[in-house]
Amino acid sequence: MDKPRPAEKILFVDDDPNILASFLRQLRNNFAVNTALGGAQALEMLERQGPYAVVVSDFKMPGMDGVQLLNRCREMAPDTVRMLLTGYADVETSIRAVNEGNIFRLLTKPIAPEDLLRALVAAIKQHRLVNAEKELLEKTLQGSIKLVSDVLSLADPASFGRSSRLVYYMAEISRHLLGQPLWEMITATMLCQLGYLTLPEKLRHKLATQRPLNAEEQALYQRHPLLAAEMIAAIPRMEPVAEIIRWQERPFQGAGEAEPGPQAEELPLGSRILKVLLDFDGLVNGGQSKGKALLDMQEMGGAYDPQVLAALTSVLGSEADFDSLEADVYQLKEGMILDEDLRCSRKGRLLLAKGNHLNAAAIQFIRNYNRINGVRQPVRVLVPLSKQPARVADNLGAPDVEAERHR
Repeated sequence: MDKPRPAEKILFVDDDPNILASFLRQLRNNFAVNTALGGAQALEMLERQGPYAVVVSDFKMPGMDGVQLLNRCREMAPDTVRMLLTGYADVETSIRAVNEGNIFRLLTKPIAPEDLLRALVAAIKQHRLVNAEKELLEKTLQGSIKLVSDVLSLADPASFGRSSRLVYYMAEISRHLLGQPLWEMITATMLCQLGYLTLPEKLRHKLATQRPLNAEEQALYQRHPLLAAEMIAAIPRMEPVAEIIRWQERPFQGAGEAEPGPQAEELPLGSRILKVLLDFDGLVNGGQSKGKALLDMQEMGGAYDPQVLAALTSVLGSEADFDSLEADVYQLKEGMILDEDLRCSRKGRLLLAKGNHLNAAAIQFIRNYNRINGVRQPVRVLVPLSKQPARVADNLGAPDVEAERHR
């Protein structure tokens, strides 16, 4: 039985259509091959038909030679493996190819079909290796961040419950503005309260209850984004996240020359969104309705990015897609959102703040705490309507709930 050909695509580039046709005949049974007649067409195909696992380019082409093309390819698609095919294999060409295009292999013409086949198999293996390592690093980093965020939200629910409330809005606003949420923005939202750990407990309590701060407390509070940013910046690949958090309290305009730093569109978009969300959340938790809070912010001149406010307005308009339910602790499901503060039934201690998106760890914490100390019930939660009929409403009071309650 013939081995299935790899799913990854390979792009061959040459200015001679006969050579391209030859490559296509030789390799189409073994690989998914596309061809481009010259550098300009290759760049267009990279943009519109990519990603490509491998790009193989001839060296000597009019207008844009192979080294120039592969250098552009590295900028557009850094994970693509690049190979140069040339009949001019002198030392200068080789050095330039490696230095400018970061070439995986330098192949000389004419090349035997079996040698080309081996080179392409090696290139695809290299592409898979690079992407597997990248995926592993990203998932490990994201998983570690989520773990830290979950632990902090249980240790200091008043401070870190706020982050949980804001993640949904950050995802929806960035999707509205960019087409999809970026991991840097979501991660920055999850960790935007990290600097609170540097604040005295008394000051954190005053912030949670929205009591006025004295001058010394205000100065301490204003430093918390900078301190969080310095902690986060020490983690590899987290510099963009640190930069978002560093400027999360900065007004869009009007900071003044006394406060050096970026202004307006120079601020990271994530910082501009966080500024809007943090102030909006503060107003709502201070007792204002969402509509009144948004109106007040729109009247504050240059404090906020107008496009972010417009996106928040659009997101708030979709909140009718949630239904409000009351449930006991054994009816809680992942994806529910607390619609009120969750507190201990004896002393009223805050366990999880309103707006917390429940996950498996939070639900298990609630149930364990309820067995020992008791939790005020029923719990009012918001449920996405798309999930309610099958996953929530039909399961409330199901037999497995009774079994869990008596464990």
